Amino acid sequence: MKCPRCEFQEDKVVDSRLSKEGISVRRRRECLSCSYRFTTVEEIVPTEIYVIKRDQRREDFKPSKIRDGIKKACWKRPVSDDSLSEIFARIQQGIENLGQREVPCDAIGRLVMGELKDLDDIAYVRFASVYRKFKDVDEFINEIKQLKDSV
Repeated sequence: MKCPRCEFQEDKVVDSRLSKEGISVRRRRECLSCSYRFTTVEEIVPTEIYVIKRDQRREDFKPSKIRDGIKKACWKRPVSDDSLSEIFARIQQGIENLGQREVPCDAIGRLVMGELKDLDDIAYVRFASVYRKFKDVDEFINEIKQLKDSV
C-alpha cells in the first residue's frame, strides 16, 4: 500500500476492525518511512449480478434498493437497526449464493419476504402489498388471513 503522504510502498497494520455487516475490514496503517497513519477499507468485490425485471429488462443489481425497501417496510416498527443490517446481509448473501449472474426479481422478492415474515408481520404485509401489487382490499385481506393461519 502506498503512503498518501510520502508514497513509500511499505507499511504496517496497527488496527483492524470488521464493519457492522461483516462485509468489509477497516484497517489503520502506519507508514514505515514517515510514520504517517492512514485508514484503508477492504471489501470483497462481488461478481456482477444483473436483475431480470418483470418486463424482461436487465438492470444492474443495486443492494441499496433492497435496503431502502426493507427500511420502508419497517418504518415506525419496533425493529432495530442491527436487525435490519442482519437481514440485509442474509438477503445479499442469499442472492450471491444463488450462483447466478442473472437473478429474476421474483427470487429477490421471495428472499426479502421470507426474511421480513420472520422479523415482523406488519413489515412483511407492507412489503408484500407493494411486491405482489395487490389490486384491491380483498387481496390484502387474504394475505393477512394466510399470515394469521401460518402462525
